[in-house]
Amino acid sequence: MQFLTLNPRKNNTFAKIMINHLNGRLVEKSPTHVVIECGGVGYFLNISLNTFSKLPESESCKLFAHLVVREDSHTLYGFIDEKERLVYQKLISVSGIGPSTGRMILSTFSPEEVIAYIHQGDVAAIKSVKGIGAKTAQRLIIDLQDKIGRVDASELEKVTFGNNTFKNDALTALTSLGIDKNRADKIIDKILKSEGQDIKLEQLIKLALKQL
Repeated sequence: MQFLTLNPRKNNTFAKIMINHLNGRLVEKSPTHVVIECGGVGYFLNISLNTFSKLPESESCKLFAHLVVREDSHTLYGFIDEKERLVYQKLISVSGIGPSTGRMILSTFSPEEVIAYIHQGDVAAIKSVKGIGAKTAQRLIIDLQDKIGRVDASELEKVTFGNNTFKNDALTALTSLGIDKNRADKIIDKILKSEGQDIKLEQLIKLALKQL
């Protein structure tokens, strides 16, 4: 559960707003964000590729929330289930792993894969994520090995993704994640040439992230 603390200027009292989840109508979705309407209010939530791949086809949608509070912004992140949110919260508790990098990790790997790599001490896998170097990968493993649960091998099966195959959607998603547009465009073309035009959107983005 997330708490937003407000400090009124006129006194030192504090008010807390709790945001645990949003359950409403899915009015907009992309590989990097969704808009969920609850009670006539549309909430913009940043999401991982893992969450995007599991969004329902129906309009009804429930996402678990994490609120990042900064001096100049309040940013909501949405997660398909509590496990993914917990893994995200553990990731961003590590020095050098910010909200965007945490999302990048969960766009490259599933929560189960992240947990497995941490317990295996697989530095090479973790530092393959854009923005993470060897030292940060090592710190992440050391900090979280005793703080994050394990997964069964059966949970590491590949996720089945949706049917979108549009290059522009993939390019938009990658640039939204902070990837240089020209570089992303070249990587996407390379993947489409080798994998074919029938590749699914989420698979295309995942492959691109691993090659950048």
